[in-house]
Amino acid sequence: MTGLKEMEKMEELVIGIDLCDTYTKICCFEEEKAWTVPTVICKKKETDQWFVGKEAYGLMLTGTGVMVDKLVSLASKGGTATIEGVCYSAGELLERFLEKVLEFPKREYGAEKIAQLAVALSRVDSAVIDALLKCADALKLPRQRLHIISHTEGFVYYAMSQKKEVWATQVGLFDLSDEGLFYYELKAQRGIRGMVVQAEGRPMEESFNLDILENASGARMADRILCSCGERLLQKKLFSAVFLTGKGFEKLDWADNFRKFLCSKRKVYGESELFARGAAYYAADFKRPKTAYPFACICEGRLKATVAMAVRQKEREIQLVMASAGDSWYDARSSVEVIAEGQDYVDLTITPLDVKKKRTVRIPLEGFPDRPDRTTRLGVSVGFLDENTMAVAIEDKGFGELFPATDAVVRREVRM
Repeated sequence: MTGLKEMEKMEELVIGIDLCDTYTKICCFEEEKAWTVPTVICKKKETDQWFVGKEAYGLMLTGTGVMVDKLVSLASKGGTATIEGVCYSAGELLERFLEKVLEFPKREYGAEKIAQLAVALSRVDSAVIDALLKCADALKLPRQRLHIISHTEGFVYYAMSQKKEVWATQVGLFDLSDEGLFYYELKAQRGIRGMVVQAEGRPMEESFNLDILENASGARMADRILCSCGERLLQKKLFSAVFLTGKGFEKLDWADNFRKFLCSKRKVYGESELFARGAAYYAADFKRPKTAYPFACICEGRLKATVAMAVRQKEREIQLVMASAGDSWYDARSSVEVIAEGQDYVDLTITPLDVKKKRTVRIPLEGFPDRPDRTTRLGVSVGFLDENTMAVAIEDKGFGELFPATDAVVRREVRM
């Protein structure tokens, strides 16, 4: 049985990637081995050979290659890089980089096919998402097999994949890397409509460069900074677990006081590839006939409120949901056609988890033609520019041959 299971896993890979400007971490679902690669790519001069990570640095140091770094930021800005007179888009460079790093698990497990791939980003950015989707096309990976999540969501899926006692109350996470110091917090709670997991993450103002850990005085200062953050963030709350991740926490011999503070009445775990492993857990769920995570996830990259429109159906008023709390903002889009009945506006109800903050947004049908009641068909489309901004478009669709459609349209951006 074991041999058959291993053979099945080797045929198709389920991969999680933590993609940042300074580093990229890659792992496969239920496999211990992981790879950490600096997020740089280098073209060897006068050849068509490309190298990533440490090999790229080696070529640059010997003057035999041209290197490009900060690939995620470059993609976010839609930037380009000119190498030996050729202009490469950020997307092209990211594609070459991903192709190279995906070779690591493919070679290790003797598999070429990727069943599911999830990429965790420190910040979910539409330009980077677009670039990654184009990378999937170029790498011949069907788009439905690529999933893009935030670090916060990677943390959610990692924590919720552990035993229940780990996430029974609140869970904290400190991430210390070359990218800075970040803190994340997660809480799972049961509501009327099932379990909801809320999580948020933010950079710490007290962040410091990892270089200061190389001398004793700098390490002591870093320890004091972490203790100050820990006391402020954790002291008055009950935590079932606290996780540590990132290059800065690979060793803790420099942070005696912080370690003692954390381990006082708390369970503390270290996981250097936490976001990549969380992404792998997330990716693996798409292979299951039924999700292993029956909860609504409210975090960065996900909508924090439900958007609905009141419509009449068979003489009964119902709330037509256009987008639900927990949906990915990038994928959340819907369009419906309705007939205006005695009103020259459209009302959208925005309901966050705290229903006391429920509100209605009224959009007047300015510039629409005057017609008899029930003779105007409206096309209502809802999409999102980010998790906090909804884009609404309402078009005049007319009403058959009697009342042809016009070019009347109302567009609004609504803060969620």
